[in-house]
Amino acid sequence: MSNSRITVSLDEDAQEALEDVTKRTGQGQSELVRRALTFYAANFQAATTDASEKLEDYHKMLSGGEHVLLDVDFLHCFLDFVSDEEGNRAEEFLEAADEVSAYHAREYEDEFESLDEMLEWLSLCGFLSVRRSDESRYHVVFPSEEIRWFMTRFIERSAVRLPFDIEIEEGYTKVMMTEHPAEES
Repeated sequence: MSNSRITVSLDEDAQEALEDVTKRTGQGQSELVRRALTFYAANFQAATTDASEKLEDYHKMLSGGEHVLLDVDFLHCFLDFVSDEEGNRAEEFLEAADEVSAYHAREYEDEFESLDEMLEWLSLCGFLSVRRSDESRYHVVFPSEEIRWFMTRFIERSAVRLPFDIEIEEGYTKVMMTEHPAEES
């Protein structure tokens, strides 16, 4: 082992973290700092890129218990199950989905100031891919026609309390969404 020594000034958060980890692991402070530096160096790129921000968002979503990871094939199964051969959706499902959308509308009211923010969030959730084409217009691509139908309905209903209106133009493989100033009611 090298005999190099350094002196580090710790702020209150770092001091509390060091004390907590020392108690939990029973290891000495020097060993914990060495391991933390080695870990940080090995994971530097992940810790200092936009990906780390996404990982933090995923962690918040999953650890809060409000979201789950779901294989896209399961989502397709669920959506296929609530549709008949002609593509009609079960009324009970539509009512339940619209209830969830209404709840999200109340939640999103304090969360999003722009369509860009809302689409970025839904993209993070894995429901869609989005590309901004100009200041207020977005090309939105969904993994399947069923998910496109489901998420377009969700977006329309969950955005009703937001400070903007959304114009939706459905194409064959994608949807064009344009943000407009909200109309006064």
